[in-house]
Amino acid sequence: MAYPIVSAPYGFKAVNRVDGLPYAGAIRQIPISGSYNTAIYNGDTVVIVNGGTIQSAGSGAITSGNPVGVFVGCQYVNSTGQTVQAQYYPGTSVTNAIAYVVDDPYAAFKVAVAYANGVVTTVTAAAVGTNMSYNMGTGSTTTGDSGAFVTAASGANTSSLPFRVIAVVPDTNVTSTTFCEVIVKINTHQYNNPLGTNLS
Repeated sequence: MAYPIVSAPYGFKAVNRVDGLPYAGAIRQIPISGSYNTAIYNGDTVVIVNGGTIQSAGSGAITSGNPVGVFVGCQYVNSTGQTVQAQYYPGTSVTNAIAYVVDDPYAAFKVAVAYANGVVTTVTAAAVGTNMSYNMGTGSTTTGDSGAFVTAASGANTSSLPFRVIAVVPDTNVTSTTFCEVIVKINTHQYNNPLGTNLS
């Protein structure tokens, strides 16, 4: 068995671009509405909503939609007036929050493959080229990391599925033909959607 073992989902992690260029750490800073009280974890997908602010792309199983990118941290003012740089957005008792988002439509992300219950499983190289759904899973308030994963056996020729598999990850293969991590790009990126948000 390959090392390291992937024991649990960890969200979407930017690794490079579809064109082969390395990921240089570029992010966009996008505000989070002061009234938004849902936690967002490092590695979660996010969307821009009316008013130009960021929200989580959803919860549980997600089979459609237009993510603008992946949340990789934030800053906010906590309840004691301190400005905090944080791994995740707690969703309550903070103000002036700004999300850090990998929003490049050509960014490629490494992600675990799991069943709907979050148990890591595998796909074969036949998954490359398919579109997949994903599950937001359960984020950790201890580490601040996402629990998101792409859903096993969801690969299909369906245009509404949010992610396209562009490679498998051999470093953590379970056998020579089965892989528990894949490289994906956002297939239905919000910036490429002709329908925008409303002014508010």
